[in-house]
Amino acid sequence: MALRTSPPFRADHVGSFLRPPELLAARERFKKGEISKVELRSAEDRAIRDIVRFQEDLGLQGITDGEFRRTYFHIDFLEQLEGVETRGGISTSFHSAAGDVNFAPPVMHVTAKLRHLHPIQVGDFQFLKSVTKRMPKVTIPSPTMLHFRGGRAAISREAYPDLEAFYDDVAACYRAELKQLGEAGCTYVQLDDTNLAYLCDPKMREGARQRGDDPNELPRRYARLINAAIADRPAGMTVCTHLCRGNFKSAWVAEGGYEPVAEVLFRDLAVDGYFLEYDDARSGDFSPLRFVPKGKIVVLGLVTTKVGELESKEDLKRRIDGAARYVPLEQLCLSPQCGFSSTVHGNEIARESQAAKLRLIVEIAREVWGNA
Repeated sequence: MALRTSPPFRADHVGSFLRPPELLAARERFKKGEISKVELRSAEDRAIRDIVRFQEDLGLQGITDGEFRRTYFHIDFLEQLEGVETRGGISTSFHSAAGDVNFAPPVMHVTAKLRHLHPIQVGDFQFLKSVTKRMPKVTIPSPTMLHFRGGRAAISREAYPDLEAFYDDVAACYRAELKQLGEAGCTYVQLDDTNLAYLCDPKMREGARQRGDDPNELPRRYARLINAAIADRPAGMTVCTHLCRGNFKSAWVAEGGYEPVAEVLFRDLAVDGYFLEYDDARSGDFSPLRFVPKGKIVVLGLVTTKVGELESKEDLKRRIDGAARYVPLEQLCLSPQCGFSSTVHGNEIARESQAAKLRLIVEIAREVWGNA
């Protein structure tokens, strides 16, 4: 099998890692006003250097900062756009093997015309690039995250009487950010998207319908939005998307196979690769992969980040073979199904299990494809 020297890699990961206790303590002290923003960033820098070494020692080629500077995978980025405000959350019931978990993250509202006023991830990327000799990856929320949860009601009618103008401005903000990232040397970007995955769930589809959206049309509209957002990405920049059904303290929100969005996802979306949840029955079977065209890469998220129990190497290889019935093996890679800490709270999993799961992924990649 040919060596993959460009992302996504045979052994890859979604991006977030469990925050070390020292960093959590520093964040708490900052919240209380006991340390300055500069001191907090210094603590983040130390933690990021450690998580970079952790990834490199495991043999990973794509390196992230663990999302150690964020509270949420999406809000920290999106609230830096002019016109976005966060307000009290809507309680959502997440589900896990241990029972239900209620979580109410802040809801984003678009209160004015959207503008990209300054680089959002460039400074963080430059630090990451300075502390690794491998390929730094930037993870940012998908542009769809500004629409799905609140729908039309969360977007100012005064600023955007026509929603098409809203979509145009979201895309323009992302084009500006990607341009600046490219100028800083970034060549690997991941868009984290819960919404296309949520639209695989009948209950979520009904919720969208009640908010006034057509769940059959939304995937097409979101594909056009994402395509517009990445249309001018710099030459040589790989853009992947990660689909997630919810990831908070080892709990999830949605379930359902990819079939309702598969054709749009794989044929219409102009990304280079897909990180797909496939860790259990919630994500359905591999048959939707029949729509994947030649040249696009599917990263199979077969290893769960939600429980510490280590998967069987033989079972994982068998599942890779199952996916290869629909997509050639050379177009497949392996990763965890999601991050280990999509929010600062982290999943209910030990640090030792986090390492063991990533080590297993690297080992299998070398055995199946000859390289990681």
